[in-house]
Amino acid sequence: MYEQLLNLISQKITLGEHDKVLCRQYFEPVLLPKNRVVEEEGKVPKCLYFVVSGFVRLFHYNDKGDEVTTHINCPPGFITSYVNFINQTISDENLECITDCALLRITKADLETLTQESAPFKDFSIWVFQQSLAYNENRSKELATLTAEQRYKKLMDEHPEFLHHVPVQYIASFLGMNPKSLSRIRKQIIR
Repeated sequence: MYEQLLNLISQKITLGEHDKVLCRQYFEPVLLPKNRVVEEEGKVPKCLYFVVSGFVRLFHYNDKGDEVTTHINCPPGFITSYVNFINQTISDENLECITDCALLRITKADLETLTQESAPFKDFSIWVFQQSLAYNENRSKELATLTAEQRYKKLMDEHPEFLHHVPVQYIASFLGMNPKSLSRIRKQIIR
């Protein structure tokens, strides 16, 4: 389970054998079933998760009680309610397995220890959080500037695997539209 994580890190930073041992020491493997809520709103996120296999989403409830999917992740990638995880504050988001998932998780305390014991992991964790900030900034911009059809086409180009593994209602919510609008867009594209 650790190979995907170590390969991803090695693309950015050189890891020594000691760093690899620390990775296996601090990241805990977990296998979780489809529809399992891993982290609940109203609580401080316990862990940062690395997706080895499967699909995971972050979502919250809007003022009407509807689910709003804010992030969908597939391997290899990290996911958590980042700001709340970093600051150890209560999150308004839920983290849920869309499919059966194999994950590696690390607590905030273990992540701090790991980054103190390993300079490469410190550098890599900074890179991960920078990528998260850049992703969120770019996503906000896309939701504000791209049409619904443009957002769907971009998703098709960048993450075609979502279309086969993620329920339509989650994709629609993630793209900022309702399922009927997404269905209409999909029919237009097929023609």
